[in-house]
Amino acid sequence: MMKVEIAYALPHEQKIIALQVEDGCTAQQAVVRSGIVELFPEIDPAGTPMGIFGKAIKDPASTVLREGDRVEIYRPLIADPKEVRARRAAKMKAQKAAEAKQE
Repeated sequence: MMKVEIAYALPHEQKIIALQVEDGCTAQQAVVRSGIVELFPEIDPAGTPMGIFGKAIKDPASTVLREGDRVEIYRPLIADPKEVRARRAAKMKAQKAAEAKQE
């Protein structure tokens, strides 16, 4: 047996569940065994993206865990980070242009 953690975070709430699993347990199996789906029904262990310590894993159903791993369950992004940066840059450019006209 080995100790692993399952982590899920919402903007207003975070949950980390520690559990003991047998050697050879996959990330997906650990998520199901943790019971986190009962707390957050929006999690689909078969389809929700996951990672281990911030590094995305391609296939949680075949990714075998190691002692001390923390499986992180990811939520969909609300906004594309590239779009947000582009909008912010455009806004700053417009502000500078407006300030230059006032001078």
